[in-house]
Amino acid sequence: MKINIRMKLFIAALAAISFTFVAGGTSLAQTPIATAKHSAASTVAYKTVAVDGLKIFYREAGPKDAPSVLLLHGFPTSSQMFRELIPALAEKYHVVAPDYPGFGHSEMPSRDKFNYTFDSLAKVVDRFTDEIGLKSFAIYVQDYGAPVGYRIAAAHPERVTAIVVQNGNAYDEGLDNGFWKPIKAYWNTPKDASKREALRGLLAYDATKWQYTHGVKEIERISPDGPAHDQFLLDREGNQEIQLDLFLSYGSNPSLYPKWQEYFRKHQPPMLIVWGEHDQIFPPAGAEPYKRDFKNLEFHLLDAGHFALESNGAEIAGLMKSFLDKTLAK
Repeated sequence: MKINIRMKLFIAALAAISFTFVAGGTSLAQTPIATAKHSAASTVAYKTVAVDGLKIFYREAGPKDAPSVLLLHGFPTSSQMFRELIPALAEKYHVVAPDYPGFGHSEMPSRDKFNYTFDSLAKVVDRFTDEIGLKSFAIYVQDYGAPVGYRIAAAHPERVTAIVVQNGNAYDEGLDNGFWKPIKAYWNTPKDASKREALRGLLAYDATKWQYTHGVKEIERISPDGPAHDQFLLDREGNQEIQLDLFLSYGSNPSLYPKWQEYFRKHQPPMLIVWGEHDQIFPPAGAEPYKRDFKNLEFHLLDAGHFALESNGAEIAGLMKSFLDKTLAK
C-alpha cells in the first residue's frame, strides 16, 4: 500500500513538472535533452597536440570541411571560457580553442625552459594552427587573446578571414585608467621587486571572481564554476610567477599597436566588436578607436563586464553566427 501511495505521488509530481514546462511556453520536447538530435556536429572533442615539444590542449567541434574559427582566450582563464560558445557555433563552423602554455590544460614548462612572453605565446599558437592543419580561420580575441591573435594576423594576413573582438585592445585608449597604473609602474621599473609583488593580489581568488562579476547587472547569471576552475589552475606551484612574467610582457604590446593598426587599414578584415561596456580593465574607450581604421565594422556595446560570454553568451553567439554567415559564406 505504501509503495502504491509513493508511486501515485511520484506520478503526480511528474505531471506537475510537465504542466509547468507547457504552461511556461516550453514543452518537455524542447528541453536540452530532447534537442540532442543537433548534438552530433556540436559535440566537443578534448584533444592534445605536440607543438615544438610542448603538449597543447585544445577543444574542437564542428565539421572539419567547414570554415574554421579560432577562439583565443584571455587572462586568467583558458579555453574553458568558450565552453558554451563552441557548441553554439559548431553546427555550421569548425571551431578550435587552444590553451596557451601555462594556461588551462596545456603543458606548463618551468620559466627556465620556456620564455613566458606574448611573442612566445603567439609563436606557439601560430605553430599550433600548422600542426592541426588550419590553413585559414576567423579569430575571436579577448583580453590576452588580442595581442596573441593580432601578432598572428599581422604576420599572416592572408590566413585570417575575419576578426571578432570582445574586450581586447589594439590602441592606447583604454589603457589609461586606474587598473593599469600599478601594472605600468612594473613595466617602467621591472627590476623593482616591490612593483612585481604589488601585482600578486591580482592572482587571488577575490580578484579572479571580480573579473567575472564586476559590471554584471544580474550576478545570478554568472556561474561560479568559471572563476573556481581558473583559480585552481592559477594556484598551481609556479604559476603565479608565470603570470607575473606575462604582466611584465604585456608592456611589449603597445609598441606594436601601430603595426597592427596598419594591418587593419591595409587588409580590412571583416570585424565584429562585441564589447562588455562595464569592463574596468578594457573599457569602451579601447573599442571606439577601431572605428578609425575599419571601413566596414559591426560594432556592439553590450550590457556586460569583462567576461561578457558569461552573462551574454547567447547574445554574442547570435551576433557571431549572423556575422560569420555573411562574411564566411562559400
